[in-house]
Amino acid sequence: MLLWTGLGNPETGMSRNRHNVGFMAVDRIAQRHGFGPWRKRFRGEIAEGMVGRHKVLLLKPMTYMNLSGESVQQAAAFYKLPPEAITAFHDELDLEPGRIRVKRGGGAAGHNGLRSMDRMLGTKEYWRVRLGIGHPGSRERVTGHVLGDFSRTDREWLDPMLDTLADEATLLADGKPELFMTRMAAQAGE
Repeated sequence: MLLWTGLGNPETGMSRNRHNVGFMAVDRIAQRHGFGPWRKRFRGEIAEGMVGRHKVLLLKPMTYMNLSGESVQQAAAFYKLPPEAITAFHDELDLEPGRIRVKRGGGAAGHNGLRSMDRMLGTKEYWRVRLGIGHPGSRERVTGHVLGDFSRTDREWLDPMLDTLADEATLLADGKPELFMTRMAAQAGE
């Protein structure tokens, strides 16, 4: 089994925030791959299904971003999952809007959701799908940018990115992150 967690904040008014693109990603995967309904568990919401030939548990922590690791750790411990079976989908300021990078391990780069996961899992050796939201240009504008809603013009790249991510998710499940990134880059016109 694989545990794929989207990072975000649970308030309805925050559902369109750039910080919630991780929730958007797992929602799109659930829709595209016919997952079961979302239900409450592990201080979050979970949906179960298949991505290709792999059983995947999707998780949206309802603990707020800064405590995401508590929810992820509970699910990982319950299913006795090793770090390499866990993938976090999260917003990334240091990538241009619509760009995606996948890597295993690494630093939190100021992302409190990742910082919480590192602490609660006791390791950084899980997978990360970094979803580019772009940087607003100055440090003072970061919080407003991250907690701001995607604009109408952002939808021009956001929806195709999420659709392609869901379409190509089987490559992630199969352990082919390089091919996944190649397909994502082709969609983005890189």
